[in-house]
Amino acid sequence: MTAPLLKLSGFTRTFGGLVALDHLDLELTEGEILGLIGPNGSGKTTTFNVLTGIYAASEGRAEFQGQDITNLSAQGVCERGVARTFQRSRLCLSLSIFDNIMIGKHVRLDRGLVFNLFRRRAFAAEFEAAFAEARDLVRLFDPPLAGRMFESIGAFPMIDRRRIEICRALINRPKLLLLDEPSAGMTEDETRQLMDDILTVKMRLAGLSIVVIEHEMGIIERITNRCAVLNFGRKIAEGTYREVAADRQVQEAYLGVE
Repeated sequence: MTAPLLKLSGFTRTFGGLVALDHLDLELTEGEILGLIGPNGSGKTTTFNVLTGIYAASEGRAEFQGQDITNLSAQGVCERGVARTFQRSRLCLSLSIFDNIMIGKHVRLDRGLVFNLFRRRAFAAEFEAAFAEARDLVRLFDPPLAGRMFESIGAFPMIDRRRIEICRALINRPKLLLLDEPSAGMTEDETRQLMDDILTVKMRLAGLSIVVIEHEMGIIERITNRCAVLNFGRKIAEGTYREVAADRQVQEAYLGVE
């Protein structure tokens, strides 16, 4: 069998007496889209936060591409090839599309004042390469948007802001993309368009794997290969959407029963 891209073993996070994440075991294979679902407060975003170094794990282990990444810094996790978005927008609305995307590339840019001031040709070449890379990413989502790279992101609708947030996460060419409620704040039509975008990008970026937290079950059913359901920090079900939707425990905890 192929080794999993991501493996969480006994992943636990406590806040004082509150167990937010309770010995979670989870695996993800390369190229897979995994849905992470459950009621509010079930531990979904906490899983992302502990995995990406925002919080330290209280117990357990996270392995990515066979290497232990447990309790690495956020920058260290990013450097290993894991990127994420947040439910609440983290864009700088006064900055341009290009500037916002380049914020996500800072871990790859190691240029000081001397380089920027005195190696002007090298600096210009680096700028042109970065701009082309960012523009090509945006073009995957929406070709007309790629022609507006220097316009302030604050002037754009929510769907375009979400697109740019995902581009910022993808600018370092991660192997794993974590999406925290990408449909938040969008209309039904915008959500459908963004899911089309995500599936297109997934197809064109070979080897990309995705874990998506989402409350819209239509999205989960449409774009995921498999789902894991959390409740009170514990995994209560795992399988295809149809399998977990038919699980009585999942229905009682999250989907509802008639």
